Amino acid sequence: MSVISVNKKYRSSPHNFSSQSYAFTGHSRTSPVTYAISSPGGSKFRGARSPLGLGMSGGVGIEGTLAAVNFNRSLMSPIGIGLDPEIQRVKAEEKEQIKTLNNKFAHFINKVRTLEQENQVLKTKWNILQGQKTGPSNMEKMLKAYINSLQKQLEDLGQQRVKLESDQGNMQDLVEEFKRKYEDEINNRSERENQFVLTKKDVDEAYIKKQELEVKLQSLTDEINFLMELYAKELRELQADVEMSNNPVVISVDSSPKLDVDSIIAEARVQYEKMAENSREEAENKYRITYEQIQEKAGQHGEELRAAKAEINELNWMIQRIRAEIAALKEQNAKLEANIVQAEEQGKLAVADATGKLQKMEHALQKAKEDMVVQLREYQALMNLKLALDIEIATYRKLLEGEESRLDSSMQNLSILTKTTGYTSKYISLGAPGRSWAAHRAGGEQNLRDGFCHVGQRAAICPL
Repeated sequence: MSVISVNKKYRSSPHNFSSQSYAFTGHSRTSPVTYAISSPGGSKFRGARSPLGLGMSGGVGIEGTLAAVNFNRSLMSPIGIGLDPEIQRVKAEEKEQIKTLNNKFAHFINKVRTLEQENQVLKTKWNILQGQKTGPSNMEKMLKAYINSLQKQLEDLGQQRVKLESDQGNMQDLVEEFKRKYEDEINNRSERENQFVLTKKDVDEAYIKKQELEVKLQSLTDEINFLMELYAKELRELQADVEMSNNPVVISVDSSPKLDVDSIIAEARVQYEKMAENSREEAENKYRITYEQIQEKAGQHGEELRAAKAEINELNWMIQRIRAEIAALKEQNAKLEANIVQAEEQGKLAVADATGKLQKMEHALQKAKEDMVVQLREYQALMNLKLALDIEIATYRKLLEGEESRLDSSMQNLSILTKTTGYTSKYISLGAPGRSWAAHRAGGEQNLRDGFCHVGQRAAICPL
C-alpha cells in the first residue's frame, strides 16, 4: 500500500477571529458522489457529475492493467469564492459585526475604566468628607470654648462692675463727706466774715468815739482858752477901771490865800489832758487789742480759709479725677458691653455659619452617598455586562477553538490509496475531488482544502 499525503497547516490569528464557521451549500456545498466501478468482468464505468460541475471519465481493464484516469485538473485549484456577491456580503456583514462587537467591547472597557476612575474620585471625596466631618465638631467645640471664655470674661467684668460700683459708692460717700465739710467750712467762713464785720463795726464805732472824744477835747480846750482869755480881759478891764477912778479905792486884801485861776485851769487842763490821755490810751489799747484780736482771728480764719481752700481745691481735683475715672469706667463698661454683645453676635453668627456649613456638608455627603449608590449600581450593571461579555467572548473563543480543532482533525490532504489484492487486475477507488470550504477570517486568508477518502471499493467525496 502506498499513501501520498499532502498536508497544509492552518493557524488562526489571535487578533482576528470569527465566531462562525460557514459551510457553503448549494453551489458551494460538497456532497459525496458515488461512482460506479465496473465489475471484475471488465466493463467500463462512467463517473457521475457532481453538483459542482466536476466531471471525470476513465476506464479500467480487467486483465490487470489500470487504465489512465483523466480528469480536469483545474478543478483541483481553489474556487474563487471572492467572486460570489453573497459571500462578499456575508463577509462584510461578519466584518461589520466583529467591528461593532469590538467597538462595543472597547466602549464598555472605557466606560468601566471611567467608572472605576469616578469610583476612585468618589472614594477620595468620601474620605475627604469623612475627614471634614470631624471639622465642624472641632469648630463647634472651639466655638463653645470661645463662648465659655467670653461668658467667663463677662462674669469677670460683672464682678469688676460690682466692685467698681462699690468703689463708686464709696467715692460718692467720700465726695459727699468732703462736700459736707466744704459746706461747713463755707458756713464757718461766713460766720467768721460776719464776726469780722461785727468786729470791724466795733472798731469803727470805737474809732468814731475816739474821734468824737478828740473833737470834744478840742472843743473843751478851745472853751478853756476862751474862758481864760475872757477872764484875762475882764481882769484887765477891772484893773483899768480901778486905775482910772479918781477915788482911791481901798482894797482890802484878805490874808487868806489868793485864788490861783491859772493853776486851777492848768490843773484842770492837766487833769483833762490826763483823762483824755487815759481815755485815748484806753481807747487805743482797747482798739489795738481788738484789732490784734481781729487780726489774730483773721489770720486764724485766713489759715483756716487757705486750708479750706486748699482742701476744697484738692477735693475738687479729687472729684474731677473721680468723675474722670467714673466716666472712663463707664466708657470701658460700655465698650465691654458692646464687645460682649458683638462677641455674642459673632458667636451666634459663627455657630449659625458652622451649622449651615455642617448642614451643607451633610447634604453634600448625603448627595455623594446617593451618587455613589447610583454609580455603584451602574458599576454593578457594567460589571454584569462585562461578565456577560467575558462569558460571550469565552464562548466565542471556545467555539473558535473547537472549530480550529475540528478543522485540524479534519484537515487531510489529497490521498490516493491503492490496495493490491490477489487478482491480476486492480481495483481503483478514486474519490472525485470534493471541496469543503470553511470561510474564516484569520488574518484575512482563506483556506481551501481538498480531500479524498477510500472506503471499500467505493469512491466518495469526503466533506471536511
